[in-house]
Amino acid sequence: MVDGSISEIGTYEELLSHDGAFAQFLKMYIIETAEDEDDPEEEKIKTDISQRLISGGSGDNYDRLLETQTDDVKLLMKICESKRLRNGSKLSQESFVEVPVQKSKLTTDETTEEGHVRFSIFITYAKAIGLVIVGIILFVYALYQISSVLANIWLSQWTSDSVLTNRTIGKPDSHTYMAKNNYYLLVYGGFGIAQAVFVLVFIGIFMVRSITATKLLHERLLHSVIRSPMSFFDTTPIGRIVNRFSADTDTIDNDLPTTVQKWLECVFRVISTLVVISYSTPLFCAVIVPFGVAYFFLQRFYVATSRQLKRLQSKTRSPIYSHFSETISGATVIRAYCAEKSFIKTSNDRINLNQRFQYAIISANRWLGIRLEFFGNIIICSAALLAVLSRGSIEGAIVGLSISYALQMTDNLNWFVRMTSDLETNIVSVERVKEYTDIPAEAELYNDYKLPVNTNQQGVIEFQQYSTRYRDGLSLVLKNITFKIEPGEKVGIVGRTGAGKTSLSQAIFRLIEPTTGRIIVDGEDISMMGLHDCRSKVTVLPQDPVLFSGSLRMNIDPMEHHTDDQIWRALEHAHIKDFIQHLPSKLDYDCGEGGQNLSIGQRQLISLARSILRKSNILILDEATAAVDMEKDALIQQTIREEFSECTVLTIAHRLNTVMDYNRIMVLDNGKIIQFDTPENLLQHPSGLFYQLAKDSGII
Repeated sequence: MVDGSISEIGTYEELLSHDGAFAQFLKMYIIETAEDEDDPEEEKIKTDISQRLISGGSGDNYDRLLETQTDDVKLLMKICESKRLRNGSKLSQESFVEVPVQKSKLTTDETTEEGHVRFSIFITYAKAIGLVIVGIILFVYALYQISSVLANIWLSQWTSDSVLTNRTIGKPDSHTYMAKNNYYLLVYGGFGIAQAVFVLVFIGIFMVRSITATKLLHERLLHSVIRSPMSFFDTTPIGRIVNRFSADTDTIDNDLPTTVQKWLECVFRVISTLVVISYSTPLFCAVIVPFGVAYFFLQRFYVATSRQLKRLQSKTRSPIYSHFSETISGATVIRAYCAEKSFIKTSNDRINLNQRFQYAIISANRWLGIRLEFFGNIIICSAALLAVLSRGSIEGAIVGLSISYALQMTDNLNWFVRMTSDLETNIVSVERVKEYTDIPAEAELYNDYKLPVNTNQQGVIEFQQYSTRYRDGLSLVLKNITFKIEPGEKVGIVGRTGAGKTSLSQAIFRLIEPTTGRIIVDGEDISMMGLHDCRSKVTVLPQDPVLFSGSLRMNIDPMEHHTDDQIWRALEHAHIKDFIQHLPSKLDYDCGEGGQNLSIGQRQLISLARSILRKSNILILDEATAAVDMEKDALIQQTIREEFSECTVLTIAHRLNTVMDYNRIMVLDNGKIIQFDTPENLLQHPSGLFYQLAKDSGII
């Protein structure tokens, strides 16, 4: 396809035999990636394609063929010869050198707490609600429960009143009977109104504050994750983070408040039931002790099991989210390779593993129910038996009150144990959220360090014996490097894959912190600045362009500091103005999630326009043109030279020809600067790495 039209059509063999757009594309790709170190299989494929594109060139007629072919074919022949020599050198070295391989894991296993939930987790949730508010909630609910018990006691007194039960003293329509009855009714109604007021106040305060607590915990989680260092995202799959923001936050928001409310209700009901039964039949206290011990051990055994099952269920839910996210983002590739069944099977396996723990939780719940109902029935029998044995010493109304509360004992104790278990189970979500709120954060965005007002921001960059690593336990990626870049200087950074090129740019942004040494920008140590001041000095055009869901205007000028005319001018210099003008909404065009409505090359040009608008004194290009064709690459390089002519430019080069006209070239290898000079001087050293890279690229 060329400009939306079909330029060629045919089989792979047919297209390769013609010197058309497809063959030119392959030549361009091989030339661009000539200096990359590929695995042997990919290296062999590139060599085979190059030889076929050369149209049968061999070692016997190599010189004669070199004279008769076009420039691009000559370049391919040089690359093939260079790769052949380099591979032979590698083969001879591998025959004598055994490279040790250290096995390591990029991502760490998700941790799962064991044993009972720490009391500090309950305190964390209580603090999110408010400790004073928690005290008020407990006090109000205690008043509600006291009102309920007093109402029942008052009702028993009402039914056993000697005046109302003795028809000889007063008839139902007599003044004495009506006055006594109204008195009891008024007091009983007062208890009912008190219960309504107390429970309304309790529900209102608790629900409002529980929503506030969820919001507060979510904000802490969001702030902690956003302010986390890059090493956290390198070692943490996205599914674990999504799990905290989705399932765990949903549990804290919806399930935990209801569980706490029901747990408080069960606690006060159990206490009130035991008090009423013990008051009416004191012998019942002798029965409470052994059954209390039995309930304690039963609850302790069940809660520990249920709590750990919930933790395992939460842990096995994260891989489901990770796999689902990966499947959605890679749906095109999955369909292209007809791998739908494999991914469906993997998803089903992970869901089945998660459901096993859900089934175990339900089974444990039923195990508990059978035993609780058995003990509850024994308590009812004991209360009734003791009431009958004490029939001569207590009134019938009190016996009725005692038996009515005893009948509730089974459900109350059953729910108390269940709610205690559910409380510890759901509070695990607070535990998991708190785990991510305690992540070590980056340096502060703002600090007390004040930049001098008269600082002349020219774009001077100086590294002084700088070393760094991505995280503790890993080897250094930059090793004791020292250099200085003058204002307005254009420096290309080249090297093999893994040499430390991108790490150098990340160090300037303080995405990774120094192990030793420091970085000086315009005479100021960036490690002393707040991150906002440090990063505002530099503009980056990354290898992977990042766009957000929203309009083009928002993505180009997110802070709304520029006019539409300035935005259109930046788009014109980025060579994407014509495309946007033909869009129906122009600058209001929706980019889609992650910019999915635009191609990678178009996203890169949008990022370039954003950089042109910002235009700080230091510009870092991290292989910014790797996703565009060579023609567009030349236009972008021209724009950079014109728009950033007075700025300091650091370019991590994917194509050596893009930095051959720069002031100096920095050659990195294994985290060290091995060459740093003008391109002309570097090409004068055939034994140097830059000369080898240029030769592999076909420049010489």
